[in-house]
Amino acid sequence: MSILFEHVTAVTMDAAEMVRKNAFVAVEGAKIASVGAERPAGTFERVVDGRGKVLMPGFVNAHTHVPMTLMRGYGGGCDLQTWLHQYIFPAEAKLDDRCVAAGAALGLAEMIASGTTCIADMYMRTGVIAQAVLDAGISANLSCGGVYFGAPEAFTPEQCGDCQNQIALTETWHGAGDGQILVDASIHAEYTSTAPLWRWMADYAQQHGLRMHVHVSETNAEHMQCLEKYGKTPAAVLDECGVWQNGGIAAHCVYLSGGDAELLAKRGVAAVHNPVSNLKLMSGVAPLFFLRECGMNVALGTDGVASNNSHNMFEEMKTAALTQNWNFGEDHGQLSAADVLRMATVNGAKALNRDTGVIAPGKMADLILLDFTHPNLFPCHDVLENLVYSASPSDVVMNMARGKIIYENGQFLTLDLEKIRAEVQNYALPHLFA
Repeated sequence: MSILFEHVTAVTMDAAEMVRKNAFVAVEGAKIASVGAERPAGTFERVVDGRGKVLMPGFVNAHTHVPMTLMRGYGGGCDLQTWLHQYIFPAEAKLDDRCVAAGAALGLAEMIASGTTCIADMYMRTGVIAQAVLDAGISANLSCGGVYFGAPEAFTPEQCGDCQNQIALTETWHGAGDGQILVDASIHAEYTSTAPLWRWMADYAQQHGLRMHVHVSETNAEHMQCLEKYGKTPAAVLDECGVWQNGGIAAHCVYLSGGDAELLAKRGVAAVHNPVSNLKLMSGVAPLFFLRECGMNVALGTDGVASNNSHNMFEEMKTAALTQNWNFGEDHGQLSAADVLRMATVNGAKALNRDTGVIAPGKMADLILLDFTHPNLFPCHDVLENLVYSASPSDVVMNMARGKIIYENGQFLTLDLEKIRAEVQNYALPHLFA
């Protein structure tokens, strides 16, 4: 379909011209066809009047656990390890495919309505999530989050469920939907697995050209216990097994030390900052200025709703800016609105190896439209400042993913929200918590 946005303020994320007022942005099929100051020639199947509105790249939520929407707020008030072992792991043990499908659909609806067009998700029963993503219309890098709690000497890939899950996920879903779904190799974390799984997953990633997705140094306790056990940090001990050879994403990175950031930067691994989740679980604040100075690409994620408690990327941007400015601003100055927007868009796209996150010809048409006539966005002295510090999900009036409008003016065009709510209420929640 051909669509023209006319007379719109375009936040392009192009360093040469970050904000273009009274712009014309044309979309042909799944790609952006042109961006300019004059109306392009030709006819369009739809013309969208952009006066009073801002068009920007859709958010790239670079670290999620979408079906955990079912556990929104469950086990609140705990540190990470207590929360995981006393609340989350027992609930997750009850999950079946139907629960995961319901939770994934609900999470995707929340993301779509708040402006997300691409995610990196790590969770179990990943094929079910893949189908939900395909139906919803956004793009996703999916991983199963490999775990292995057995004795290292007893490990075999045939007996490790997540090795088999990784194989099935890759063979069935990698590249599905003309690249809408990509599969990453993954290890949940150093503390939930051992070296035989790390080596197997690294070898599998090398053989199939997959990137990696891992939780790294989320808490000080996790980081220090790894040092005590192996004499090396989580990043370093995983590197010894080849985990980072193809690059990828390291979620959290709150407590990197001893050359970790430089190592990950060298391997092409992006740090995904999850500020709200890290604060809620009392994990800490990642040193973003330091990570960038070491050469790391820094993106943003929400983590799972159970520890957040939303998929609100506007909140992540504002929280990231405020916590960095408070904790590190005296030495580094203020984290600019432009920097934060990059983390939520173009940096996330780079982290996921996606050709999106920028409004430019040839890029994937992952776009969101915000109504800047809303009271919380008026007046507007600085578009970028308003986006980071004033905007909210309710300001999103359109979500276009891969050139297709999937949400407009409060209406979902690929999802049946009432059916999703009924499935969550009548099946998933009783199944997990009755």
